Amino acid sequence: MLQSAWSSGLINRALKATTPTAFTAVRPLRTFGHSPSVAAAASYARRVGVRMDASRGVATATADKPTKAFPGAGDFLPLEGFEHMEIYCSNAKQAAHWYQSVMGFQPLAYSGLETGVKDKTSYVLRQGNMTLVLTSSLVPNSHIDKFVSSHGDGVKTIALRVPDARQAFAETTKRGAPAHMEPTEVSDANGTVVMSGIQTYGDVVHVFIERKNYNGLFLPGFQPWSPPFRAPPVGLERIDHIVGNVDWGQMDKWCKYYEDVMGFTNLISFDDKDISTEYTALMSKVMTSGTGYVKFPINEPAKGKKKSQIEEYLDFNNGAGAQHVAIATKDIISTVSQMRQRGCEFLYVPGTYYDTVTDRCGQIDEDLEALKQQGILVDRDEDGYLLQIFTKPVCDRPTLFFEIIQRKGAQSFGKGNFKALFESIEEEQRRRGTL
Repeated sequence: MLQSAWSSGLINRALKATTPTAFTAVRPLRTFGHSPSVAAAASYARRVGVRMDASRGVATATADKPTKAFPGAGDFLPLEGFEHMEIYCSNAKQAAHWYQSVMGFQPLAYSGLETGVKDKTSYVLRQGNMTLVLTSSLVPNSHIDKFVSSHGDGVKTIALRVPDARQAFAETTKRGAPAHMEPTEVSDANGTVVMSGIQTYGDVVHVFIERKNYNGLFLPGFQPWSPPFRAPPVGLERIDHIVGNVDWGQMDKWCKYYEDVMGFTNLISFDDKDISTEYTALMSKVMTSGTGYVKFPINEPAKGKKKSQIEEYLDFNNGAGAQHVAIATKDIISTVSQMRQRGCEFLYVPGTYYDTVTDRCGQIDEDLEALKQQGILVDRDEDGYLLQIFTKPVCDRPTLFFEIIQRKGAQSFGKGNFKALFESIEEEQRRRGTL
């Protein structure tokens, strides 16, 4: 499998010596994961335009922008990464407190009545390179109000950073994407942001953000938000991927949409034989942008003896939507330990799972007992291994949840953990009476 942008630790170290002219999109390499081999790191370096002397750990930029790591992807929509994610919720102020106190997000900016906005209020939080926006309606029967009534608290906007929002809109809509937002300029004293947007599955939208001429905290119209309460960060770094759940028989349609409209390519596929237990099953395909900075797995239900987690999601979400957000960390044991201490609930993993970890995954850097204590799963692929854990749903409806992931080279999605994970989810479904 091709090495993706954040997997090469050798390049991570080498980029510390890279000149400031190195392309912006390589910055994620500084922070995440490590490569299992010099050869893999050097191979990836060539693909993204970095010249590396592996014997000395030296890297220099050889291009003004990254080249494609995934040749099957299109060239017409250059994505620089996730810009932010917006959750529509019934009470943004209380939600913001939860995301601060439990998940360690830091207050950044605010928009609402005090800033002249009369129909909605938004709180912006940030941790590492991940920006989270929490928005509630201030008036009845607004589109926000209707979203929350239909879906509960959930992901509305997956914003993507682009060099040219007008071009992004033109390229995607001419390929069949339904328009969500015509190209729009918004300005304040800090400069101008250009935004545009398209619709995707369910009521989720992608908004393209061009901010090369803006130096403000977040977006025009927001003011700094500095409340007296600040919980320390827990080590969350960035969005690794966002998973969408779609209805029966719709996975291929939406994968085709990302391929045709946004130039993505299929990175990996899982069928009902890969993701199944005695009772439930699902199918999934992972779509990736050409650089590998943006990944969207798409799930659909598969036939089983009982109702699967995807069917349960579709029932309570009233249709397709973003099921979970995977957030990368550099120290998953520390991150999960802190989140547990602050009240975050994670799926239970039986202690017997760890009896076979060494046989399945070989030698790992982490202490197995510490992983067992925190319930962290381990899986390995040809590029390395990963550590992952999943929260229980973070809202009243069993819909939105989070994955915490640490990649130590691996670029897969934990196939070896599917059975243990899904049995744990089924136990939660039994408790809710929805299995």
